[in-house]
Amino acid sequence: MRESLHTAAAHLLEVEGLTVRYGAGPVVHGIALAVPDGSVAALLGANGAGKSSTLRAIAGLEPAQGRLRFDGHDITRLSAAQRFRAGIVYVPEGRAIVSDLSVEENLTLGGYFADAATRAQRQRMVLDFFPEIANRLRAPAGLLSGGEQQMLAIGRGLMSGPRLLLLDEPSLGLAPLLVARVYERLALVQREQQLTALLVEQSFHAAARLASRAWVMRHGHLVGELDADALHSREGRQQAIDAYLGARHAAPAVA
Repeated sequence: MRESLHTAAAHLLEVEGLTVRYGAGPVVHGIALAVPDGSVAALLGANGAGKSSTLRAIAGLEPAQGRLRFDGHDITRLSAAQRFRAGIVYVPEGRAIVSDLSVEENLTLGGYFADAATRAQRQRMVLDFFPEIANRLRAPAGLLSGGEQQMLAIGRGLMSGPRLLLLDEPSLGLAPLLVARVYERLALVQREQQLTALLVEQSFHAAARLASRAWVMRHGHLVGELDADALHSREGRQQAIDAYLGARHAAPAVA
């Protein structure tokens, strides 16, 4: 029996008034969003829209203002380490695997805080979901293909037993066929484990494979919201494009 990643709160993550500043000015402007438990939500937008800064702020890796609630508890003042221990696991852009370590050693790092039995159980689960890396356990991670490295990065995140998985640009740098394969595996994880995730994407099509809701981000503002129906419709795609470009959904003035 696979280890469940499911929890019971209606909204696992609630973000209110999140503001992130670099230097003199904000790059994320007081945004609000909520991710229901057992669902996948997406932040869509062009490069530089503030998506990754938002994700890193939720993980506690960027100084931020605003309020964050996780599973009904205020986590605004918790450190990144405390948020990680609570179950918020960040998978960074660019995969950030340890190239000189083997695939299995990378997975072991992900489950570092778990006991041996739990770590073994989680590794079996990960290899079940990502058979492409199951036959490469002894191989240096740096020798994997781009798609395999992305699967390893996600698998390493799952080894931590996340309650909320934060995925930063999982399609970045991958050919379309590999993007489809990675998202196919993620959909399997979500379906079988009721995984809760917030992912950042530039690709509307990639996000629509997995997310049941999405927000479009532009210049640090949320400028559009799409439900599951809109994510899978031509009209929803046009709405997202318009929000990207500001054609119909102009962003508020930059503070």
